[in-house]
Amino acid sequence: MIKTTFREHHLFTILFKYENQVLPLDRFLKEYFRFHKAIGSKDRKILCENIYSMVRWKGLLDYLCDEPVSWEARYQKLSQIKPTHFFDNTEIPLHIRLSFPKELFSLIVESLGEEKARFFCQISNSTAPITVRVNLLKTSRENLLKIWESQLAPTCGSFHTAIILPKRVNFFTLPEFKMGYFEVQDEASQRLADLVAVKPGQLVLDFCAGSGGKSLAIAPKMKGKGQLFLHDIRKHVLIEAKKRLKRAGIQNAQILFPFSSQKKALYEKFDWVLVDAPCSGTGTMRRNPDMKWRFTSKMLQKTLEEQRLIFEQAMRFVKPGGHIVYMTCSVLELENEEQTQYFKKTFSLNTIASVFSTLPLDSTDPDGFYGQVFVK
Repeated sequence: MIKTTFREHHLFTILFKYENQVLPLDRFLKEYFRFHKAIGSKDRKILCENIYSMVRWKGLLDYLCDEPVSWEARYQKLSQIKPTHFFDNTEIPLHIRLSFPKELFSLIVESLGEEKARFFCQISNSTAPITVRVNLLKTSRENLLKIWESQLAPTCGSFHTAIILPKRVNFFTLPEFKMGYFEVQDEASQRLADLVAVKPGQLVLDFCAGSGGKSLAIAPKMKGKGQLFLHDIRKHVLIEAKKRLKRAGIQNAQILFPFSSQKKALYEKFDWVLVDAPCSGTGTMRRNPDMKWRFTSKMLQKTLEEQRLIFEQAMRFVKPGGHIVYMTCSVLELENEEQTQYFKKTFSLNTIASVFSTLPLDSTDPDGFYGQVFVK
C-alpha cells in the first residue's frame, strides 16, 4: 500500500469523489472543505492549485500515462513534466497538447481560426487575473487603492471600476467587502454590464440575474432613481442576490421570482432588458477548467435552444423603442454571432453600437465575453 501525506489523501479523495458526482468543481470543493474543517487555509490553497492544475491538464496527462490511468498516476506524471513543454511536439495531436477534448477544440478552431484557438486554449490552461469591481455607490477606486496599497499591492484595470490584485486573498473577511465597497468580478464582465446605457429614472430587467453580478454593476448609473428588477428561474440565487444588493446599498432594486403574478403586468414596460444567457462558458475556462471535460455537442445544442427560448421570453418585457442586450461568456460563434443573426431576423430587431467581444490570449487579458445591444 502506497503511503500518502495528509494533503495527498485529501487530493485523491476529492478528485475521486468529484469524478463521481455532478456539481461544478468550484462548488464541490466549497462543499468538501465545509465538511472537512481540519484542512487549514494553507492546505486548502495548495490542494486547490494541484486539483485545478490536474483537471486543466487531464487530457495531456492521460495521453502520457500508461494504462490504466488513475488520479494517482496523473499526479505522479504532472510532478515529472512541464505541460507547456509539449506545445511544439507535433507527434502529439494538437488538441491533446493543449489538453482539450477534440470535439470542443474543433468548434473553437471553427470560431477563432487555428492560430487564435491555439493561443486561447494555452491561456485557458493558466490562472485568470484576480479582479474586483469598485462599488461607486459607496466609495471610489482611488480610495480603495489607497486602503489596500500597503497590504495587497493593487493596480488599476483598464476599466474605470476595475482593480487587479497580484494574488488571491480571502475577500469575504475583508472589512471593505463587508461594507459593500467592492465585488469580485472580471473586468470583461464589468465592461459588458456597461453596455446597458441606463439613465436615472428608467426601468431595467436583469432577466437571467443569477446572484446579481451584472445588476450590481449597472445600479450605480441609476443614481437611486428608476427601478431595477432581478429575475431568475432559480430562487436560491435570487435570495443570494438580495443579500448582495443590501450590502452594496442598492435600494431601488427588487426581486422578481419566476412564478410571480406581477410578471404579466410588466410586459412591454422596460427601457432595458438584459439577457445574460446560459452558455457553454468557454470564455471562462481558466476559472472553470472542468467545464471542457463535461462538454458534449448534445449539451451545446440544448443550450442553443435554451438561449433562443429565454430571449423570446425576455422580449415580452421590452417596451417599443426599448433595448434588449444579449450576453454570453462564450467564444463560440454558434452562441454569439449566429444567435445575433437569428434574433435580428426572428424579432425584426436592429442592432446598435458595435459587437462587444473579448478574448483572453494573454495571461493579463480578461475573460472571453460577447454582447450585442438590440433596439425594439
